[in-house]
Amino acid sequence: MSSKAMKNCRNVISGFKAGALGLLMAAACALPSPAAADSGDDELNKYVRILHKGAPRYGVLSLGQVRLLDKSFFGDDPKYTGEVVALKEAKLLAPVEPSKVIAVALNYPNPRALKDGEIGLFSKLPSSIIATGEEIVPPPGSKALHYEGEMVLVMGERARNISEAEVADHIFGVTIGNDISERSIGTNLLNIIRGKGSDTFGPLGPWVVRGLNYDDLELTTRLNGKVVQQERTSKMLNSVKRMVSYISRYITLEPGDVIYTGTPGKTQPMKPGDVVEVQLEGAGTLRNTVGRPEP
Repeated sequence: MSSKAMKNCRNVISGFKAGALGLLMAAACALPSPAAADSGDDELNKYVRILHKGAPRYGVLSLGQVRLLDKSFFGDDPKYTGEVVALKEAKLLAPVEPSKVIAVALNYPNPRALKDGEIGLFSKLPSSIIATGEEIVPPPGSKALHYEGEMVLVMGERARNISEAEVADHIFGVTIGNDISERSIGTNLLNIIRGKGSDTFGPLGPWVVRGLNYDDLELTTRLNGKVVQQERTSKMLNSVKRMVSYISRYITLEPGDVIYTGTPGKTQPMKPGDVVEVQLEGAGTLRNTVGRPEP
């Protein structure tokens, strides 16, 4: 269901008093197709993209199974095809194919945080995106490859110069990201495309989740099982509404575009063989292994 349809559905719901009817309407609005609802299913707000019979397919996670859709979940009125794939047997792809990958810098308490209402922005390349389970490949000469666990916003409607009040109707949901950074290259104006946007530097997934309170979720990063980052998104210096509205003044955001919302605390270098996991409350865990540098 598109964000526009979701908005219409919310308007309908608001016309009813709290009670059984309101709950039924809310449940219907959470599904790509109201007729496909399963009683008691609490996972129908998780949207995935998998490789099925050699082709990318979109689906909804439901009780450990992926129920395939006939089109992207960004389209109008996607419908279930009746095809079901067990999650444990599914090859997960990055949940979206963004045309733009925007990242917010210094968005948690930091002595270098920008003042006077500005938001620091940079861009990673769409070619940096990899799925959970895929290998992070350090570039040649890598000396200081760092993790940066982040919540990632996924756009559901085209957004151009929108107000903060309009943002909720343009966001599809959230997923998890790891803003891999090669510190030895640096992130100044001339180096940031290599230091932040190299191939495999944008792990994303495992799925897109709707219906969470994006401004207050626990974010945790683990390196080889040890917690190395942990903070709530309520500590972000810029709210979700403010970030999206601000970015849309300068950059038109399209359905499927993603916004990495910044990382908390300090980071440290990783080495080949390390396993880095980023967990977001209610959204699962993004897990990747560090490979060996390319020659």
